[in-house]
Amino acid sequence: MPILNVKVSAKKSPELSADIAAILLELTSRILHKDPAVTAIAIDYVDPDDWIVGGASLAAQGKSSVYFDIKITDETNTKAEKAEYIRAAFDAFAKLLGNLHEESYIYVQDVRAAAYGYGGQTQEWRYQAAVS
Repeated sequence: MPILNVKVSAKKSPELSADIAAILLELTSRILHKDPAVTAIAIDYVDPDDWIVGGASLAAQGKSSVYFDIKITDETNTKAEKAEYIRAAFDAFAKLLGNLHEESYIYVQDVRAAAYGYGGQTQEWRYQAAVS
């Protein structure tokens, strides 16, 4: 049930959106063990002229970049899993976008189960319902 908010420095295209979604679904499922059926991904495109790193646009630097955050229920993944996920996602975006700027960020956000949910139910409620 994670949600991913993605910003990518590229021109919008259905093909690129599909590639990004496929990469993130695969990594999120394989490394973080999240169910793809309840994984949501929102993708925003930012013109490389409008993405500034170190005072210069990515267009001027000839670089690409990505930022995404993923919200997961706290205590459902280890530090090692999160570190592996961040490395694999960075590598996948470097391959997909080419010339990825080192200042590309991936944020795995652990959210308290009582403060996070979908379908009108918190993850804590789902946990309690499953164990009772």
